[in-house]
Amino acid sequence: MSQAQGGFRYIVRVAGTDLDGRKKLVYGLSGIKGIGYNTAYILLKSIGIDPEKRTGFLTEDEVEKIEKAIAELSKSGLLPAWMLNRRKDFETGENIHLIGSELIFKVKQDIEREKKMKSWKGIRHSLGLKVRGQRTHTTGRLGVTVGVSKKKQVQPSGGGGSKG
Repeated sequence: MSQAQGGFRYIVRVAGTDLDGRKKLVYGLSGIKGIGYNTAYILLKSIGIDPEKRTGFLTEDEVEKIEKAIAELSKSGLLPAWMLNRRKDFETGENIHLIGSELIFKVKQDIEREKKMKSWKGIRHSLGLKVRGQRTHTTGRLGVTVGVSKKKQVQPSGGGGSKG
């Protein structure tokens, strides 16, 4: 199995994220926030890089190709609209796909907007409760465990021995 010239790297930086060089490329790219397995697979197949290749054997040219493809993910029409992670963006109204810190920032903005308008979701977020209708009677508890505790068994004292 011939690998790319330049040798193996244990850490590869792609799109501002350090990826484990020992993983297969599909799983390595899914370490970038906003890119999952399926997105990574489609991306790699479209630019002609083997998804089974180890991330550590990527050349600099391949890293640049991947970063360029990630940057143009929403514009290229590579992914269907339902697969993008930000459909009908609140500010622009466009279908876009965000990754990394941009995605984290937009999600925080969305939560703050919900809190500001005092929607149900916003109230649940501000109280630190479940937002999407999950059960809260028995799950999602924080802090000290509450419930039935077993009584400690009393050990018989060891003095005396048997009567008889």
